[in-house]
Amino acid sequence: MTKSKSAVAADLDTPTDLPQQSVEKISAALNTLLADAFALYLKTKNFHWHISGRHFRDYHLMLDEQSDQIFATTDQLAERVRKVGGVTLKSIGQIAKLQTIEDNNEDYVPPREMLRELMNDNKKMAAAMRKAHEIVDDCKDAATAGLLENFIDETERRTWFLFEASRQEGGNEA
Repeated sequence: MTKSKSAVAADLDTPTDLPQQSVEKISAALNTLLADAFALYLKTKNFHWHISGRHFRDYHLMLDEQSDQIFATTDQLAERVRKVGGVTLKSIGQIAKLQTIEDNNEDYVPPREMLRELMNDNKKMAAAMRKAHEIVDDCKDAATAGLLENFIDETERRTWFLFEASRQEGGNEA
């Protein structure tokens, strides 16, 4: 079997029973999720640091908890890439090239807009995880599928909490 250009150096060549084409597909999908996890982590921390208003304490604590949860996924995603024999991200530059979650560099974002933006980013992340799940299913990689299932559940929970926290008082409108 010939290794492609994305193959790892011989000293890092983790043994796997997966075909090289599967390793490349899984690695590409997980590295994009990893880049998005870093982008979402930093945005969530940014909003955590800059939240204001009458619900400051509740939002501040919720965003801190959510950022910790998002950051906890990064090591697991990267290690999964390595376990299947792939190459993972190495720099902020690679993250910037792969991320699909948009940065927010505004000087001020109203609290409700912060929550809505994070809610939409988490929804986008859940959808990307489902697409990655399809890829790993096609590659018969049950371990990565299981990992993604847990992450999808956590992401949906964050989306739900952000939705509830951002609702208008006395209504169900978003």
